[in-house]
Amino acid sequence: MSEKLLIEIDNHIAKLIINNPPANTWDQESLSFLKKSIEELNDNKEIFSLVITGKGEKFFSAGADLKVFDKGGKEAANEMATSFATAFSTLSNFRGVSIASINGFAMGGGLECALACDIRIAEKQAKLALPEPKVGLLPCGGGTQQLPRLVGEGWAKRMILAGEQVDAELGLKIGLVEEVVETGESYTKGIELAEQVCNQSPLSISACKALIHSARSQQNSYESEKKPFVELFDTQDQKEGVSAFLEKRPPKWRNA
Repeated sequence: MSEKLLIEIDNHIAKLIINNPPANTWDQESLSFLKKSIEELNDNKEIFSLVITGKGEKFFSAGADLKVFDKGGKEAANEMATSFATAFSTLSNFRGVSIASINGFAMGGGLECALACDIRIAEKQAKLALPEPKVGLLPCGGGTQQLPRLVGEGWAKRMILAGEQVDAELGLKIGLVEEVVETGESYTKGIELAEQVCNQSPLSISACKALIHSARSQQNSYESEKKPFVELFDTQDQKEGVSAFLEKRPPKWRNA
């Protein structure tokens, strides 16, 4: 069990709540528990769908806690990259339908968690971004692979390379989210959609989902991010980026 990821089973629906205040960040404990939980849900034939959201009113999830990288260096980077990749690829391959109810900021690994889900419902105040290059890093939980599939290469580059933050309405326009709802309504809407899924044949859903995923051109996309992510920890800019973020100052890039 993990207090950082709360799970409740209600009929055929699994309800997951990211619970690591103040920003619902991911760490190795919660990522490991997510992976194990999805595997157990896959083995439970009574589960047809799942809904994941963040605890509280401000954050879906702010991603990884950068203090881990600041203190742990390259070794911690390798471990966290592996944890993100295995957890979110397992979520992506959940045999049922997964729904992200985005109730606030979804940043970095938080957005990557939502990208690993089949459907995304965002509240109107939600903000979505992959800001890793701002601190000398890159998305290591599938962001560079999953985002272009949803929004196209141009918007993926705007968000990752130009650091553009997207609000819910723009996210709907570019295909990043499937629906925008009022503040406080994403979880309820997610449950409603999950219940709708439960009217479908779970075996048919699993087969259809596997075929949709097979249309993706590149396999093992999560693994492709790991090596360049870890290699960034040999650079001065990575150390400067993380330090500047934690010290709340602008980074001084050296391109080295």
